Amino acid sequence: MADAASRLTALAEESLSQPLPVRIRAWDGSESGPPGAPVLVIRRRRALRRLLWKPGELGLARAWVAGDIDIEGDLYEALGRLAGLLWDRGPEDSVHPVRDPRARAFARGLLRIAGPWPPPAPPAEEVRRRSGPLHTRRRDRQAVSHHYDVGNDFYALVLGPSLVYSCAYWRDGGSLEEAQHDKLDLVCRKLALREGDRLLDVGCGWGSMAIHAARHHGARVTGITLSREQAALARKRVAEEGLTDRVEVRVQDYRDVDDGPYDAISSIGMAEHVGSVRYREYADDLYALLKPGGRLLNHQIARRPEKDEDAYRIDAFIDAYVFPDGELAPLGRTLTLLEEAGFEARDVESLREHYALTLRRWVANLEQHWERAVRATSPGRARVWRLYMAASALSFEHNQIGVNQILAVRPTDDGGSGMPLRARRWTASAGDA
Repeated sequence: MADAASRLTALAEESLSQPLPVRIRAWDGSESGPPGAPVLVIRRRRALRRLLWKPGELGLARAWVAGDIDIEGDLYEALGRLAGLLWDRGPEDSVHPVRDPRARAFARGLLRIAGPWPPPAPPAEEVRRRSGPLHTRRRDRQAVSHHYDVGNDFYALVLGPSLVYSCAYWRDGGSLEEAQHDKLDLVCRKLALREGDRLLDVGCGWGSMAIHAARHHGARVTGITLSREQAALARKRVAEEGLTDRVEVRVQDYRDVDDGPYDAISSIGMAEHVGSVRYREYADDLYALLKPGGRLLNHQIARRPEKDEDAYRIDAFIDAYVFPDGELAPLGRTLTLLEEAGFEARDVESLREHYALTLRRWVANLEQHWERAVRATSPGRARVWRLYMAASALSFEHNQIGVNQILAVRPTDDGGSGMPLRARRWTASAGDA
């Protein structure tokens, strides 16, 4: 097929009514598009069949995960240029694939180039469709397993020695490990942990928060996760630190914890898995597990509010390949549900820019250790994480999503909070807190 790149560029520009912001290199070696721009490499014609079969983000995601398309050049620049075409187009820019003549013309042209049917099967890394209601215990276990049980060695390469899979807390010139240490210590200081306090760490990951709270603040920690692979490594790390008398790691759903009251609860990067249909139950359960005067630190990604909240849909790529059934809520909605459960919100801190820095560092780790990461999991899985983390970094930088630490307290019966009049002592160094 002669000059597939020029044909594809012409089709895309006619459909979009604007120049294509990236260069295209097709499977036949042809190239077209602005010189010096990042290159969208279409390695196989079947990428077009994926897009025809699943127009939009899911078709492109399948082509990316399967290695049918790639980016040559700066990944962040390419995603930034493509975002306006793929993700940032408002309702007024959207087209109906059947009624809109541009969409029909694009599909016909693509069909002539795409090659013979049938469409390719989805990549093996795509989650299989689930049935039944959202966020049952069984379905949540399956979703967590899909995301986390992909190999501890893989996560160690991406996250680094800290093994913390949430936003770090950066200072100028600091390393990722230092920034993660500072984040864990920030959480402990906000919770005012003292020697002997009982801490429940909900979604404990590989045990980093539990180990830090026990070692540096003397807490007695119960960590819970639904990932068996996480729990196994967390227990190993706890034993190596000599903290088995202070830290217990369980494979347990938050809805099944019944050994309160706890002095404090940390939930770091876990609430995104809870879902809107269960969030009030989550808030009620944590409230019941806290002693009066106890504190909750809820560290959670937030999306911007929709004009019509009923129109919110889970991102197709993330739902299929990253966080099945994961949901983001606006900060205000989260605060309302915590308050409805009885909590008093005492502090909210945005760490949005910190998460962008963290994600860029994780992407750099993945790219630096690419061959080892592929061997530790699969080529498709490594490609999922590279795209997901790079796109997420841009979303945080452009204020499309944010991340917040909410400090809340369960008041005593007479309304006491146990909080000092000048509460932000945690902004001082650890030695001054």
